[in-house]
Amino acid sequence: MNQPSPEGLTGKTTKGETLRVREVWDDNLEAELVIIRSILDEYPYVAMDTEFPGVVARPVGNFKSSREYHYRALKLNVDMLKLIQLGLTFTDAQGNLPVCNGEHTVWQFNFRGFRLAEDVYAQDSIELLKQSGIDFSQMEARGIDVQHFGELLMSSGIVLNDDMRWITFHSGYDFGYLIKVLTALPLPDTEPEFFELLRLYFPCIFDIKGKEAPLRW
Repeated sequence: MNQPSPEGLTGKTTKGETLRVREVWDDNLEAELVIIRSILDEYPYVAMDTEFPGVVARPVGNFKSSREYHYRALKLNVDMLKLIQLGLTFTDAQGNLPVCNGEHTVWQFNFRGFRLAEDVYAQDSIELLKQSGIDFSQMEARGIDVQHFGELLMSSGIVLNDDMRWITFHSGYDFGYLIKVLTALPLPDTEPEFFELLRLYFPCIFDIKGKEAPLRW
């Protein structure tokens, strides 16, 4: 598949093949989603990772169970904070990555909206992101508008698709941020309502052991 050359780091797979992280910004978002739509039938397994400003608040009050407490903590933080990056990796059933321009490919979406001077964050999380190479001024200048991304994601085939298999590990916050992006609303008040939205947008979720299981907060 020949596509416009992307920005992004390159590395090597375990077989010595070139691996490209395709950086997605506001100016190439729609073009990259066209590429992704074209590979979904062949690569229906997807893993994700989100970057966000850490965990900054804990709920107070009486809770019926530890699960209720952990969900309330998730909701409190996701509602308050902003998504910074989303990484998506697509594979086939054998774990092979899609190839674009002769390079094995994964995608990294960069969002604007988070401002160091204005927004709440956990210092250690932001320092780690800076050390990994995130330039927050570039994110603000070139980043994707989250609401626009949510609108495009809704019709991308990545979500609301029974054939997509989401491979997860401790992904409560990851799915929390994606649901916030998709609905443009605060997360539901209760965990059962949250799981209803999960089943709607992500009908097939597997844990890291390869079987369907409740998410771990």
